[in-house]
Amino acid sequence: MGARRTYGYGPTVPEEAAPGSSPESAIAVHTLTTAAKDLIEGAFPSLWVRGEVSNFKAHRNGHWYFSLKDENAQINCVIWSSAARRLPAPPDDGMQVSALGQMTVWPVRGDLQFSVRALEAAGDGLWRKALERTRLRLEADGLLDPARKRPLPAFPRRVAVITSPDGAAMHDIITVSRNRSADVEIVIIPAKVQGEGAPESLVAALGQLARWGHADVLIIGRGGGSREDLWAFNDERVARALASCPIPTISAVGHEVDVSICDLVADVRAATPSAAAELAVPSRRETVARLDALGKRLAAAAKRREDRAVSGLAQVQRRLALAAQRLVERRQSHLERLAGQLQALSPLSTLARGFAVARTPEGATLSSWNHFVTGAPFDLWLRDGIVTATAGTRRPLPDGVIAMDERHLASPSPPDRA
Repeated sequence: MGARRTYGYGPTVPEEAAPGSSPESAIAVHTLTTAAKDLIEGAFPSLWVRGEVSNFKAHRNGHWYFSLKDENAQINCVIWSSAARRLPAPPDDGMQVSALGQMTVWPVRGDLQFSVRALEAAGDGLWRKALERTRLRLEADGLLDPARKRPLPAFPRRVAVITSPDGAAMHDIITVSRNRSADVEIVIIPAKVQGEGAPESLVAALGQLARWGHADVLIIGRGGGSREDLWAFNDERVARALASCPIPTISAVGHEVDVSICDLVADVRAATPSAAAELAVPSRRETVARLDALGKRLAAAAKRREDRAVSGLAQVQRRLALAAQRLVERRQSHLERLAGQLQALSPLSTLARGFAVARTPEGATLSSWNHFVTGAPFDLWLRDGIVTATAGTRRPLPDGVIAMDERHLASPSPPDRA
């Protein structure tokens, strides 16, 4: 205590008054709210508080403001942007949550509030909400369309692997790949796969792979872990970078029960890193066996084709022979008809029916009465010989008598005379 000063009358007062104890020693408002802040923070350690989210607002600077309430009370809460970035998604009004934070006072307004560093919804609400929001955005852009999925190369020469260089996943992939084929080259592109900065590291590794451009297929992933450990593979930035990868991709994140956003975006999803290696690297033994089987199938197919060709050729030969025989028979029948017609028209056939042909000694045919010269010799050609004769009197047929033609050759009777 300082020295006391005595006046002529009245009470004795301290020489130096305590801050805020008199109008003269009044303290500033900011001093009061800061002191309250220090007092509150010193009295309450970090603790978990359970309640219902109400009046949630996301400020443009990245801070989140809301209230936690129950049936009897409520407290204003804030999540600063640095902490908000570590949460999978903002809470919804009415969501039951447990918040880890500390009671404090905002000196600017003197408001009592709960500064939240971590937030967990009942069940997996926040995580499920974050996954669903990311999935819907990617689906709207067509990145989950099965039609854009590419087939894996049958015989890759170089397989790129994006994972942690210290994780078990890398060793599993290398071991399985070497056992299946020693000819395939494995290229590791190291990346951080969990914790702060993991999404950025994975995106950078994917960009490095795209710029390099010498791999045939990509395996991206990691071994098992908690939901928080695997969360980098649910990041939208990583999913979009994976979707734009210029080569076919295999996602192998966690165990078989774990399904990430990268699994949905990748061309092929593998249950484990070891399974991814089996999908990417063909087994040499299996390939040789498959080639042997294909060779046998090819030989059998060639033999069947040869047999069918021989059978078909025999059938063609039989059909050709039959067609040729039918053609010959038709031609032979036609020739016989022509021969019959020629035979019917032949002069020899006419002579055989009892007629004769008159010719001059020089061989000219005498077919009309005025071709004969009285007293001139001529030859009369018969069916079986020649008779020499001399022409006598000549005269034409009387009017009305028709000369003999082919119609009369069939009848030996002479034509009627008028």
